[in-house]
Amino acid sequence: MYVEASPDALSAVVRGNKYYFCSESCLEVFTEPERQLKVLTRNIVVAVALTIPIIILTYLGSVLSIQRREIGYILLVLATPVQFLSGWRFYRGMYDALKMKSSNMDILIAIGTSAAYFYSAIYVIWPSLIPYGGLYFDSSSGVITLILIGKLLEERVRGKAGESIEKLLSLEPETAHLLSEDGKEREVNVVEVKPGDILIVKPGEKIPVDAVVIEGDSSVDEKMFTGEGIPVEKTQGSPVIAGTINGNGYLKIKAMRVGSDTTLSKIIKIVDEAQASKGPIERLVDRVSTYFVPVVVSVAILTFIFWTFVERRSESVGLIAAVAVLVVACPCALGLATPAAVVTGAGKGAENGILIKGGEYLEAMQKIDTVVFDKTGTITEGRPVVTEVVSLSGFKESDLLRLAAIAERNSEHPLSKAIITYAQASGLKVTDEPEAFKYETGEGVVVSYRGYEIAVGSERMMSRLKIDIDQTVENILISLRKKGKTTVMIAINKRIEGIVAMQDPLKQGVREAVQRLKDMEFRTIMLTGDNELAAAQIAKEAGIDEFRAGLTPEQKLDEIRRLQKEGRVVAMVGDGINDSPALAQADVGIAMGSGSDVAIETAAMILMRNRITDLVAGIQLSRKTMAKVRQNLAWAFGYNIVLIPIAAGALYGIFGIMLNPIYAGAAMALSSVSVMSNSLLLRRFTPDL
Repeated sequence: MYVEASPDALSAVVRGNKYYFCSESCLEVFTEPERQLKVLTRNIVVAVALTIPIIILTYLGSVLSIQRREIGYILLVLATPVQFLSGWRFYRGMYDALKMKSSNMDILIAIGTSAAYFYSAIYVIWPSLIPYGGLYFDSSSGVITLILIGKLLEERVRGKAGESIEKLLSLEPETAHLLSEDGKEREVNVVEVKPGDILIVKPGEKIPVDAVVIEGDSSVDEKMFTGEGIPVEKTQGSPVIAGTINGNGYLKIKAMRVGSDTTLSKIIKIVDEAQASKGPIERLVDRVSTYFVPVVVSVAILTFIFWTFVERRSESVGLIAAVAVLVVACPCALGLATPAAVVTGAGKGAENGILIKGGEYLEAMQKIDTVVFDKTGTITEGRPVVTEVVSLSGFKESDLLRLAAIAERNSEHPLSKAIITYAQASGLKVTDEPEAFKYETGEGVVVSYRGYEIAVGSERMMSRLKIDIDQTVENILISLRKKGKTTVMIAINKRIEGIVAMQDPLKQGVREAVQRLKDMEFRTIMLTGDNELAAAQIAKEAGIDEFRAGLTPEQKLDEIRRLQKEGRVVAMVGDGINDSPALAQADVGIAMGSGSDVAIETAAMILMRNRITDLVAGIQLSRKTMAKVRQNLAWAFGYNIVLIPIAAGALYGIFGIMLNPIYAGAAMALSSVSVMSNSLLLRRFTPDL
């Protein structure tokens, strides 16, 4: 029986069975890299298992003077699966490129390895056709194996593409407490909630949809969206966001945006689209191979024609020369030029606490001209720290701090923890328990202690408790807030006696790192969801040129896009879920190691030691690595430019010297060794900080 089902109804069924409902492109992000990785891993296992004995037998055959044809049949049997099973992807890539009338590395690999394989196979099966023949199965199999291993590194990175979306999906609650018209509460699947429905959110629960508070008071942890560690006070009329976490209060909310319209769903869509829109960066090798491939094939054909039909030498001379051209042009060194340097550079980065997810990001990193920073948790510690205690009367600052810390003992609010930590660091005893404790949701605490009534909290709480805030106190509050500081007042027996000022401090080394970036002529910008005053102060302290404050995740994304439209190549540094759309959109997304899982999965580079100075090191490393890539390519192409004419017989007509394919294979191996050796010099890299 068939029934009509809306997307929401279908989604409800899927979610009810612990599956996520996502688009076709979303499913492709999850499944395709995993499938490719399995196929590639299988092919590599086959290639390695067979190539090792091929190399050993080839070496033994040469050392022990075993007849080539006797060992040739064994090598032919071993090399055939490597060539046509493990190496099938290169033939398929060649076919696709030719069908599109373009050239790529697959053509070079397929032709070069095929030349070595078929030349060797003909020598084994029909030796009379090639009197000067030889066996090059080790070359064909070795090239395929090495390049497949390089491909595996790339596929492992691509396999992570969907993980950030899965992390975001897990933030969305599956159920909600729906309040019916008769006042009864029932638990429903979140996809059944419609705009206008009344919901109940209990302490510690996630907000199920974007909504507005119609009853109750609480503080809500919105760090995953705003990046700010201090919970936001919510009262009647306050908006709340799906996926954020309710504090200790009890809220009644009215659903405003549900399903795909919620802020969380939009962020998931943004990250999905930004990741999908990033095509692979075009490699210099592929660009050059557009011309190199047809030139090599043409030279090989012309070489055979010239020696066979023009010079009228034996067919074997033309065949040997043509095969030598293809073997010497086989792109082992070209195939290794980029991955050898990238793998070495990535390994060196890991030694320095910098994890780089792919070679394309190293390439993009050395092109950036603008560095954009998140504030909280990225250039600041991400937690409030007491900077000063202001006494307004006869109380000593230490006495005020001790009383405030005792009052806050039973509160879990981040500001409370900051006061207690500062008091303990100052050597004060704060182990006494207050005689009474009342938590004013999102505002502060009121306690009784040894005859004192102590209130520690916000200006709003003091006004509600009818505690007078005179002009002197107001002026001090304004002065502190202009410096970007958060303030908490201490009232004793209904009188304001002191003010505690707090600030999220800069991380160590931020000023030095920003100055170094400016010395390197980078434009520096800070984007934050925090208020204008706090942002201005932090930007000034860090030495950052520009800042934008009060931004939502979508607005951060818009800022990155605006910079890119201006022609800027942008690196975005962040740590929170709220940064993930901007991290995905940036040319290079960089996450702090202590950041959220979503930010880490979305980013291209991770600073594991949470030090901004490592960003400078990462830029230096990317430049060094790409310099090695260019050197390797210059060597690899230079080697081909010199040896291809010799392989074609340039010396044969003058000196009677014909380059035997055996020596062509040896020269190819030497070129690969040179490329690897040059890449390994990156291990000497030391950051210049």
